[in-house]
Amino acid sequence: MAYDFATPVERRHPEGGWASQKWHRYGDDVLPLWVADMDFRSPPAVVDALQSRVAHGVYGYGEVPATLTETLCQWSAQHYDWPIQPEWQQWLPGVVPALHLAALALTEPGDGVLTVTPIYPPFLAVAERTGRLPQQAMLQAPSSLGEPWQLDIAALEAAITPRTRLLLWCHPHNPTGRVWRQEELAALAELVERHDLWVVSDELHCDLLLDEGARHRPLVAAFPELAQRTIILWAPSKTFNLAGLTSACAVIPDPALRQRFAAAAKGLLPDSNILGLVAAEAAYREGESWRQELLSVLREHRATLEARVASWQGVRWSAPESTYLAWLDMREAGLGNAPHKRLLKEAGVALSDGAAFGCPGFVRLNFGTTATQLEMALSRMDAVLKSSETR
Repeated sequence: MAYDFATPVERRHPEGGWASQKWHRYGDDVLPLWVADMDFRSPPAVVDALQSRVAHGVYGYGEVPATLTETLCQWSAQHYDWPIQPEWQQWLPGVVPALHLAALALTEPGDGVLTVTPIYPPFLAVAERTGRLPQQAMLQAPSSLGEPWQLDIAALEAAITPRTRLLLWCHPHNPTGRVWRQEELAALAELVERHDLWVVSDELHCDLLLDEGARHRPLVAAFPELAQRTIILWAPSKTFNLAGLTSACAVIPDPALRQRFAAAAKGLLPDSNILGLVAAEAAYREGESWRQELLSVLREHRATLEARVASWQGVRWSAPESTYLAWLDMREAGLGNAPHKRLLKEAGVALSDGAAFGCPGFVRLNFGTTATQLEMALSRMDAVLKSSETR
């Protein structure tokens, strides 16, 4: 390999790292596999670009450079077969702020904001935080081992009321790792048009499709008829491990919708992080070989985890088709309604609580770490999940 995905990086102690939510929240004795933050150094091209920018020494208000917008246009054309324009891009400090901003820009107080569960927890907070009505529909859980989670279009339809105005969509899906099939998306597109909904499509994990040869198709690229009602959200944060640089892009083809979104941001969001913009351009311009090696590592880790899950009685999963996140059903593992607490206490491994995603009894596990760190954590989990005392 040209890049080092094997050597653990010190992220906990002052002499080797800086304050980290992932590594400091639960203390020195816990191995963290929770928040979606990988333990790999970002691509060398990104590090070099940041060092060059830092060396300049002046960090005043910046602008989104034309070189960045053109680079993202090239990335979209090459990787998604979707030719976008520079003016479609609204760069902003993060995808989560964009979700809230969209609710403010596109709906009125009391309007319904709909999403499907399980889902990335900030989705579930948008409606309440913006004075809107939270609405949810459950995905169809796997009925047998190895089957994927599926979009339950009937459940989604049943959740829609006359107050529903906005759908928050996740494509590919966090936490299940699903890459939605064309027929599922076609049914979704028809429903959205029929009910005249706005759509925000969070496509943050779209560059982390794990199956060989898999290729992302943005929602508007697949269904151009949705362009007037859809905001696409992209970011280099998950793919290139740049989350702390808070840089994301809302891709909005429709000029009226774009203007509405941009106007709502005035006074609510700061300008884009100048270092985040530098990192994003370097990642999209020069990070492809690093990304390909990362995908190989993640495929290996997925296989490691698949074998381990098969050895844990009462634990089920559908292998993720994207992301570095595994969604584990532990409702029959004998660990009670909060398995993450038992594993934290008894194994010293921190996982994300499924209840925060809308599904108690599940956990989300981040396998975006070195093989050494992953094996240490899984061995600790073995001691609990293979013990007859847990049952």
